[in-house]
Amino acid sequence: MEFLSGLTGFQVLDLIMIPVQVIIIFFTFYYFVLAMFGLYRKREKKVLTPEKTFALVVAAHNEEAVIGPLVDNLSQLDYPKELYDVFVVADNCTDKTALIARSAGAFVHQRFNNTKRGKGYALEWMFHRLFKMEKQYDAIIIFDADNLVKENFLVEMNSKLCQGDQIVQCYLDSKNPFDSWVTNTFSITFWLSNRLLQLARYNIGLSNVLGGTGMCISTKVLREFGWGATSLTEDLEFSMKALAHGVKTTWAHDAVVYDEKPLTFAQSWRQRKRWAQGQVDVAGRYFFELLLKGFKERKLMYIDAAVHLFQPALVMIATFFMLTNLISIVQEQYTQVFSLVMPWTGWQILSAIQYVYPVAALALDRIPWRGYLGLVLYPVFIYSWIPIVFLGFLHRKDKEWSHTKHTRSISYEDVVKQKKVSTN
Repeated sequence: MEFLSGLTGFQVLDLIMIPVQVIIIFFTFYYFVLAMFGLYRKREKKVLTPEKTFALVVAAHNEEAVIGPLVDNLSQLDYPKELYDVFVVADNCTDKTALIARSAGAFVHQRFNNTKRGKGYALEWMFHRLFKMEKQYDAIIIFDADNLVKENFLVEMNSKLCQGDQIVQCYLDSKNPFDSWVTNTFSITFWLSNRLLQLARYNIGLSNVLGGTGMCISTKVLREFGWGATSLTEDLEFSMKALAHGVKTTWAHDAVVYDEKPLTFAQSWRQRKRWAQGQVDVAGRYFFELLLKGFKERKLMYIDAAVHLFQPALVMIATFFMLTNLISIVQEQYTQVFSLVMPWTGWQILSAIQYVYPVAALALDRIPWRGYLGLVLYPVFIYSWIPIVFLGFLHRKDKEWSHTKHTRSISYEDVVKQKKVSTN
């Protein structure tokens, strides 16, 4: 204390900057190295004989514009029709969602609840109904109403389940990547995550993270541990809950869901703010539990999950560092420490993650050339996460669900044609 009392305010700030820099350096290197494992695909064993039964569950709130094409799409998957059924939860709908879904061939369950609102509650309600049915399923797959699904989806999920996996996340592609600069840049973040985070984790045996849609969960796991994921990010919540019980999530790179991305920046802002609120909430409940479990059992997959949950805190810490860096009077003092600890890397590696890795991810997964155009404004989209994360932290206790309106009513065949045209 006497030592600190003799220091000026700037000197104390300089001391604070040292652990801040260490944290930034650690996470920068961690993700830089992790992404390297996504630069290749390891050989996979495929079980091609259909065996498992599936309940395909679509959570829908006022989705009359998009629900029809999805149900049509799901009814035509390349899998024996007797081995799967399509269920739509028309949750607090005031439009024709239920009527359209039923006409398209889905089993529709209408739910009305003004207090427990949101996708997590709707899914939990539907799961309880499924458990009571005479016909039982090996696994439940969750979709959003705006999705379209690649025809081999159930074949890939069947293969994973037959090999003992119990929770599987699919590849999240974009249904409308070229509608606007927002959909393009938003799509890039998903393509990057698919390849250099999700595939990377799968390649080295870590646990993947559920992505909100295209999630396959064995009925056994749901019965044993319950759903209970009713936060604003129910996918992340269930991933961490299952992992805390020792059940990891795996990855299916060849099972693809095409997701509708928000058309405007304002829509993307609201959606990402909800995600940020949810991640901060889930981090508060599972970060320390998974971190301690990782050290206790000496398993990297738990530590990696904790690292993932730490991301909002990392954004705030890095922002604090950058703002402090603007204060010229102390800049030379602590940037010297940064250069001394890591002579070349630092911002150079961070730049590689932000610019080089996205290009690599697009190239490796053969994204159409038009996808690269979004890289021009990609930094704008990425840095807009900074205020969003701070708002998410401030509003972390706000549980009100914000619905994203979906309007791109296109068929699966249209998506396939669009990708072919963009590639040529």
